[in-house]
Amino acid sequence: MQRFVNPLLRHTITRGCFDDASKTQCLQYLRALKALQRDGFNTIFLGETDISESLITGEKIAEEGRLRWPVWTVVHAGSSQGWVPWNYKLLLRNELFSQNQNGVFQELCDSLTTCYGKCVIVTRDKRQLIALGAKSNKEQETGLLTSVPPVTYMSSIKCCPETARANGHELLSVPPSYTYLYPMDVAWSSLKWFIINNRKDFALRSVDYTHSYRCILFSDLIIKGIEKMTPNKWKIVINRVKKWENYYLDSLS
Repeated sequence: MQRFVNPLLRHTITRGCFDDASKTQCLQYLRALKALQRDGFNTIFLGETDISESLITGEKIAEEGRLRWPVWTVVHAGSSQGWVPWNYKLLLRNELFSQNQNGVFQELCDSLTTCYGKCVIVTRDKRQLIALGAKSNKEQETGLLTSVPPVTYMSSIKCCPETARANGHELLSVPPSYTYLYPMDVAWSSLKWFIINNRKDFALRSVDYTHSYRCILFSDLIIKGIEKMTPNKWKIVINRVKKWENYYLDSLS
């Protein structure tokens, strides 16, 4: 089971230094989120996760060899009602930069408008995770962090606030140190545990005169894994997030 630790715990809860700047950023995020919710915005969490070929096949490979294996990125969104009824994206890592990144976000915004009306889309900025714990000198002097970046970059898509507002939505970036406020990690863990426990049921074996082949129904495996995160599970996770939101609002105010 040791080989599964890295993909399952890729998004871990960061117990970094909760300094005044990060506390201020969290408070700004929560106040903005609550204000939008009072105005009738539905909360949608958007996220992504990487699925390596070794996770799909279960083969043991050295850490240095892991970099040469194909990696897929799953992009999806969810809310207290379950997964968003949207054609989630399954992208091969090498093809990410050939995709129309802003077009994917526009497609999501169109779907949210049709299904929910106006929404506040909460995601996590990859650049904030990289920069966590490495603030610039200017930030250290002022003690302030930008609460909402002008453009939020995930590995797979670019999320632009202007695109969101053009469709009647708002875009927020969850503070990187407060992972309890971001339920997508639970959804991705559910997906990966399903893959680990059920990949053999989605494998077909073919034998000819000289070779033996194994075929894995990858798309079906991902679909079933996503379905395991049911609307009821989403409701439980979102309620847990709301408790943390109230806790941080009380403790940081």
